[in-house]
Amino acid sequence: MVQDQSLILRLQSQDENAFSAVYDNYSGALYGVILRMCKDEELSQNLLQDTFMTIWDKAHTYDSEKGRFYTWAYRIAKNKALNYLRKPESLIQNEDLGVYENVAEEIKEPIDILKLTGSIKNLEAHHQEAIKLVYYNGLTHREAHEEMNVPLGTFKSYIKQALKILHKSYVKVIVLWIILVELFK
Repeated sequence: MVQDQSLILRLQSQDENAFSAVYDNYSGALYGVILRMCKDEELSQNLLQDTFMTIWDKAHTYDSEKGRFYTWAYRIAKNKALNYLRKPESLIQNEDLGVYENVAEEIKEPIDILKLTGSIKNLEAHHQEAIKLVYYNGLTHREAHEEMNVPLGTFKSYIKQALKILHKSYVKVIVLWIILVELFK
């Protein structure tokens, strides 16, 4: 914890290396929080970037006497997502989606590939657990490796391996999405 406190103090002094380390330590967990709320990857990435800009700008306001740094950063991320979701224009559907009703018949590949949750279930158990702890439960890598009772380096390799496997599944979905976009131009 002493290392984290010194890191946060350096962040509060606008140390860019400390900011980079804070991003590495907390971005996965905060992205998971935002993604669960928004259910849109691109939007979640943008809100994560906005969250870290606020963390950089407001780091001097963090007070360790009032709580953990992660809790403070979590509240910023959650508020960014909630503020976006509360915008009236994000709640209104402006397009007629009726044109997409027969899209499944047009796709030559199985439609199951669009169900990305199945991709996570295909991971090995330790990869599933690592992803669940970071992206669904919102733990930092340091907290999650202790939860799994494995060394931090091993835990980080679990995450990296799992993300590579998931990336392959998502690439197929992106290709299908491009096909759909081309079909309806």
